[in-house]
Amino acid sequence: MTFLAAPGPAVIHPDGLPQPRRAFATITLLLTVTMAVLDGSIMNVALPAIAQDQNVSPAHAIWVITAYQLAVVVSLLPMAALGEAIGFRKVYLCGMVVFGVASALCAWSPDITFLTFARVLQGLGGAALMSINAAIMRHTIPQAKLGQAIGWIAMTVSVAAAGGPTLASAILAVASWHWLFLINVPISIVAIALGFFSLPHTHPSRTRFDYVSAILNVLAFGGLISGLGTIGTDGPAALIAAQFLIAAIAGVLLVRRQLYRDRPMLPLDLLRLPVFAGSIASSICGFCAQFIAFVALPFYFHDVLGYSAVQTGLLMTPWPVATAIIAPFAGRLSDRYSPINLTGIGMALFAVGLFSTTMIPATDAHLAIIGSLLLCGAGFGLFQSPNNRLMMTSAPRDRSGGASGMLSTARLTGQSIGAALAAILIGTGGAFDLMPVMITATGFAVLSALICVGRKLALRAGIIQ
Repeated sequence: MTFLAAPGPAVIHPDGLPQPRRAFATITLLLTVTMAVLDGSIMNVALPAIAQDQNVSPAHAIWVITAYQLAVVVSLLPMAALGEAIGFRKVYLCGMVVFGVASALCAWSPDITFLTFARVLQGLGGAALMSINAAIMRHTIPQAKLGQAIGWIAMTVSVAAAGGPTLASAILAVASWHWLFLINVPISIVAIALGFFSLPHTHPSRTRFDYVSAILNVLAFGGLISGLGTIGTDGPAALIAAQFLIAAIAGVLLVRRQLYRDRPMLPLDLLRLPVFAGSIASSICGFCAQFIAFVALPFYFHDVLGYSAVQTGLLMTPWPVATAIIAPFAGRLSDRYSPINLTGIGMALFAVGLFSTTMIPATDAHLAIIGSLLLCGAGFGLFQSPNNRLMMTSAPRDRSGGASGMLSTARLTGQSIGAALAAILIGTGGAFDLMPVMITATGFAVLSALICVGRKLALRAGIIQ
């Protein structure tokens, strides 16, 4: 096959790759998404085994997760900017290599300190993948089918997130925690081989990488996410305040530095586009609502309704399953009909599903729980794919990296805010009360829906283009 021949001179395709190269590039992208999401979702199950094996406290072991998350968050926008400067293909292939090597180092780790540092390296590789995944997909798939492709990514994320804990439990039943990292190595090798021959070439901007902005970005987003993660714990109030203060100062300096740049690392030029800004705002609110529910509902099922850990896990499964089913369908619809209409309908259904959880009966609640979470998952799937399509297509094609980086940053920021709010709401007062928690989640979903509706009305009235 000509596909297997070594890549010749870089040929840039203006509207997607030809077949069969397009199919192989898509498989590469979905493989790497699966790998990155699985690596995050399996760690919660593995933490007790890691803590016991390394003879450390749970709080110490949690740094295995925190180190990865922080490395990803602070690197998303710099990696996206680097992709635009030197080419998405180079950054993505390097990200796969780093992720694979770091996974092998994690599996080989002799102690928890080495494992934590290896997880930081793994997070840098993961950020290179997640920051420009949507941008490469935009250069891989024809514009007319982009929504469908973004739906595939959403479906892959949902399936990997839902299947991660089950896969981790199966591996830990027959092997040590080291194998949770080793499974990434063959996947990385396959993805690198496919990606080398199939990933699209893009026009690099040759913009000089802004190291000062990258450092300010690390301080701003690192301080913000770290501070949000400390809220609701026993961490000193002074430490929490210092983290937010550092984030605020660095954020102001970052914005001032980015204002007059043609290709800012923090894409202020894109945030001036009303449709793009509305998509980012609705995404942050939507993911905030999602994570409030994701954090709170398992506690309610386990501690209040008295379900076992296995039952709680099974009861949470309908949500990602519904999202995985609906997201590709919603993406296909967004290629044919107005994505803005779909986002508003989807987020409204999501809000109804969240509110319906407050009416779950205390006994014989299985059907009510399944129905509510199916509605949540279906509504979110109907929102997510069209909204991500709007984000990518409202940005100029040569700013796909900035748009893709902001897409991932909005998701992680919303999730972090949601987790912090859930911790505050659950930690205040005495007995667990689901009502205020889910009302808060519903409020953020309604706000997201209102942003979607406002965006539609503004476009119809000609207020924005």
